[in-house]
Amino acid sequence: MKNKLLYIVISVIICLAVGFLSGFATQSSVGTWYVTLNKPSFNPPNYLFAPVWTALYCMMGIAAGIVWAKGFYHRWVKTALYHFGFQLLLNASWSIIFFGLREPFWAFLIIIVLIGALLLTIRWFNVVSKLAALLLIPYLAWVCFAALLNYKIWVLN
Repeated sequence: MKNKLLYIVISVIICLAVGFLSGFATQSSVGTWYVTLNKPSFNPPNYLFAPVWTALYCMMGIAAGIVWAKGFYHRWVKTALYHFGFQLLLNASWSIIFFGLREPFWAFLIIIVLIGALLLTIRWFNVVSKLAALLLIPYLAWVCFAALLNYKIWVLN
């Protein structure tokens, strides 16, 4: 039980760190470039993004920690965590491309790949732990919503 908690804590810290680092790219544009963009009517207020992402990164970390605690020596655990790491890299890349480079089209392509990678991650997490897979469902829903927002912003601008 102690090791499981340790794996969860480490995983949450890693996910939050990725979110924190991605936030630098976001902050570089959110008060300048982003406010000038035409956005769809269903665009949430800016203050909502930070708490939602914080909660999602925590849930992602808990899920990854649960899987990791099953034993990294196991092939299914390794496969699940490799998928998780890849989708986390895509997650960070999206912020850099969308906000840092200010490229909504390329960010949209990244987020579509992210959705595919996330679906594979959920599939592999489900093999190892149903709870871990379920913890990623809100993240998947939010990323799908973000993809729709990204698409509409690209089209409107």
